Amino acid sequence: MQFSEMAAKIGKGQGFIAALDQSGGSTPKALKGYGVEEGAWSSDEEMFALIHDMRSRIITSPSFTGEKVLGAILFERTMDGMVDGKPTPQALIERGVVPFLKIDKGLEDEANGVQLMKPIPGLDTLLARARGLGVFGTKERSVIHLANAGGIAAVVAQQFDVAQQVLAAGMVPIIEPEVNIKSAERADADRILRDELLKALDAMPGDDKVMLKLSIPAEAGLFDALVAHPRVLRVVALSGGFARPEACAELAKNKGMIASFSRALLQDLRHQMSAEEFDAALGGAIDEIHAASTAKAPVAA
Repeated sequence: MQFSEMAAKIGKGQGFIAALDQSGGSTPKALKGYGVEEGAWSSDEEMFALIHDMRSRIITSPSFTGEKVLGAILFERTMDGMVDGKPTPQALIERGVVPFLKIDKGLEDEANGVQLMKPIPGLDTLLARARGLGVFGTKERSVIHLANAGGIAAVVAQQFDVAQQVLAAGMVPIIEPEVNIKSAERADADRILRDELLKALDAMPGDDKVMLKLSIPAEAGLFDALVAHPRVLRVVALSGGFARPEACAELAKNKGMIASFSRALLQDLRHQMSAEEFDAALGGAIDEIHAASTAKAPVAA
């Protein structure tokens, strides 16, 4: 796939984006969910080798193709690794799946009800390397805990600053200002975030497009204006801690939003499964998430 073909697939394709980007801090939890306990490795290298084996198993599964999986978000080590004897981005592209790269380096401590991104040193070098490997876009995450207007404005401003750096490197950024779905102020935070995003999108120079990765809003349809905005290539949803059935049910209420799930995609997979059991579990999850992304629930009158 050429860049223009990737953009068309992500912008108009009927499917969802798989989030395979657990990093250092979340890797032990991801492995435990996969049935691999912490005693199974004695170094970070062994731990990352185990998570890469899991991701390789997912990517090479017969059900993991571009028919329903439009794209996949990778951790940097996964991007630099090999799948089926090929660089991971190439292996994805050959399966019809558009590769993205997680570029943030984690979160600052909470202030003003939000967690900004930590600095991302060497970002231009990383972007050039990723682009050379065929990676289409990036993902960068912040977290919003409270409906603090100043904090949310700061999150959006930082995200769009990084997005401009990504766009300048010839890639498409996924802006991810996650609203904590357990927040007592979730609905108000959703509205403030929507309005700040609309202002930032309207103020973008040039004619480049960005993507948005957002928590499923407490009020169905709240992000319709973002979905329709001419500077937005696609709006994708994170599962945010919802188990897959609930995440899919909530997503299906929001037209135009597609999934970009991690835990909700992988929750039934286990290291101990046979190839047939693994493929069946992954295929079932892909079918369920694909349906929630494409076959929307009717909106109540």
